[in-house]
Amino acid sequence: MKFTVKSEKPGTVKAGCVVLGVFEKRRLSSAAGEFDKTTRGLLTRLMKDGEMDGECGQTLLVHYPRGAHCERVLLVGCGKEKEFSEQRYRDAVAAAACMVNSSGASDATSYLAELEVIDRDLYWKVRQMVETSVAALFRSDDLKSKKDKTPRQLRRLAVNTADADTAHRAISDGSAIAGGVELARRLGNLPGNICTPSYLADQARELGKAHKKLKVSVLNEAAMEKLGMGSLLSVSRGSREPARLITLEYSGGNRSDKPVVLVGKGVTFDSGGISIKPSPAMDEMKFDMCGAASVLGAMQACAEMDLPLNVVGVIPSTENLPDGNASKPGDIVTSMSGQTIEVLNTDAEGRLILCDALTYCGRFKPAVVVDIATLTGACVIALGGHAAGLLGNDDALAEALLAAGNYAADRAWRLPLWDDYQPQIDSNFADMANVGGREAGTITAACFLSRFTGDYHWAHLDIAGVAWKQGKEKGATGRPVSLLTQFLLDRCKA
Repeated sequence: MKFTVKSEKPGTVKAGCVVLGVFEKRRLSSAAGEFDKTTRGLLTRLMKDGEMDGECGQTLLVHYPRGAHCERVLLVGCGKEKEFSEQRYRDAVAAAACMVNSSGASDATSYLAELEVIDRDLYWKVRQMVETSVAALFRSDDLKSKKDKTPRQLRRLAVNTADADTAHRAISDGSAIAGGVELARRLGNLPGNICTPSYLADQARELGKAHKKLKVSVLNEAAMEKLGMGSLLSVSRGSREPARLITLEYSGGNRSDKPVVLVGKGVTFDSGGISIKPSPAMDEMKFDMCGAASVLGAMQACAEMDLPLNVVGVIPSTENLPDGNASKPGDIVTSMSGQTIEVLNTDAEGRLILCDALTYCGRFKPAVVVDIATLTGACVIALGGHAAGLLGNDDALAEALLAAGNYAADRAWRLPLWDDYQPQIDSNFADMANVGGREAGTITAACFLSRFTGDYHWAHLDIAGVAWKQGKEKGATGRPVSLLTQFLLDRCKA
């Protein structure tokens, strides 16, 4: 979908559809009031007839409004005007995008960005309009023989505002971020028989071909063995699909600038290994590579925005399957760092591949390292599907990630990483165990990772609860691409 900027009165704009906001108790927004005058009180009559009262998410579509130059007008409920928050704005934008898309209009002009949103400026409103609209119209029908059809898909959306420069900048950034989110969603939704570690590597190579500042390299299992990545390779032993370590290096800053390193867990299918998972919903374990997908999405967005900084993406990728050669509970493996690990549960494999990737990150002399992983079911229990879990060894880094998530509507919540929890992963037979029992599972998983990150500033995002949705809306969400790209944008400003 193409986004443009207009600055016209709502009653005179020529468009397939004009989108206007209505607040609760039938209060017309400023633009809706102007439109009402042009159409000689059409909207006022509709309100009096009880067609809508302005509840958030309500929509009312009117064809060929007399006196206006548009083919349709769409009224969107925004709730109470004094309580028009970020979430209600996004809800209104999403409702509008879906309704216009199904209306038959191929283009629309939206006046929603002119509404006042608590503590948010025009740039945020326009960027959120782009990101939210693209997300709302996303379809996961790539592998269907018969695609989902709508009467006429919305192809152009104009944002009405007098500040064209700010709007164009927001559209540019929002389009890049929306594209990164969409890439992450498409990769996440692919089944394990298509999206293998080699497939992820090929997708990274395609990104490298598309962007001159992006260099991609892929290590095979022989190269990883030479590096001593015994922990990562212990997970791939049960699979016929070879593991891959994928690295993307974006050079947008000065050569001397230390890079931000993003590490994404890329388990393309997780059966649990010998510690096999229950069969219900095991198909959803194709989503266990959503951390990797979010890194690819963020790297694409970074390159498209041409950000003036250096960023490295590292993706350890493998399958986790049971086999005669698979790791067994009780096995002891040696990580790239030289530390030994007792594998008490083969279903706690994400930390086993991440620890070697985190050690590998040291060669880039990073400014900061952020790993992203669908790591623990405990995080889903603690935070549900609303916020990612955040832990780390640096307060400033954690605060920056929290702020980025709040701004980008892709929130995280910080959990403690106190030394009190470290004894839970002690082992009688190795330097550490890969699990620490049922209590504080998200925290003890981070404790494990922290033992490989002592040389740099590090944060861990557990996205097990936010990376995909279940039920009727089943599918990858593309989170936390928005958080990560906002974090990178904030570093550019700093």
